[in-house]
Amino acid sequence: MQLNPYLFFNGQCQSAFQFYERCLGGKVETIMPYEGSPMEDQVPPEWRNKVMHAELTVNNRVLMGSDGMPGEYKVPKGFSISLNMDAPTKAEQIFQALAENGTVSMPIQETFWAIRFGMVTDQFSIPWLINCDKPA
Repeated sequence: MQLNPYLFFNGQCQSAFQFYERCLGGKVETIMPYEGSPMEDQVPPEWRNKVMHAELTVNNRVLMGSDGMPGEYKVPKGFSISLNMDAPTKAEQIFQALAENGTVSMPIQETFWAIRFGMVTDQFSIPWLINCDKPA
């Protein structure tokens, strides 16, 4: 079994996944538009170039997403994507990258449990937790 986060966007899925590819050092494996799929006739013409399904691979883990159906988007809440790093410099680098045009709710810093921990909501309204544990 695999547990994979699936994110919904309001028309910015392709931009978001290209941004995550750059920030996280992953690889966008799939960008499948509505156009040319069996779903093409179920979305308005202006939505056909939007993403029906996307996959990004980072260190053998898969993040998935789509632009969902038009008019059904809701701002994400009640969760965060947690990234656990081995090196504090990497944690800071990824935090700063995700914070570009986003909102920092807790600057990356040392805490009682971590060398580095920070919370940020990126420019696509996705909340992230960046963590680098202290050595045991």
